[in-house]
Amino acid sequence: MKEIITDSIRYWEPRRIVFNAALALVLVASYGYYQPSLASLHWQPVIGLLLMAVIANVLYCSAYLADIFFQMSEYRQTWKRYRLALLATGTAFAAGLFLFYS
Repeated sequence: MKEIITDSIRYWEPRRIVFNAALALVLVASYGYYQPSLASLHWQPVIGLLLMAVIANVLYCSAYLADIFFQMSEYRQTWKRYRLALLATGTAFAAGLFLFYS
């Protein structure tokens, strides 16, 4: 079990940077497209975006549950080849939510 958890952490934590960078890119591109003036920015949308970022990172942790579950099954080797799909799907979903919010 220790080996599975360690493998999961080694896989997912470095990719959290990619996940957060994708969300930041969506946010910057969205604000760059709409180009709001600094005077029109209020603290409420900023607090909302920070809250969404925290929620997105908490939900990112749910990938650990799926990863550990599949690694404990007979499909461990197959799962290790395809877990990038979970990262891509989760990142696309979170980026879509960020785009919808911003």
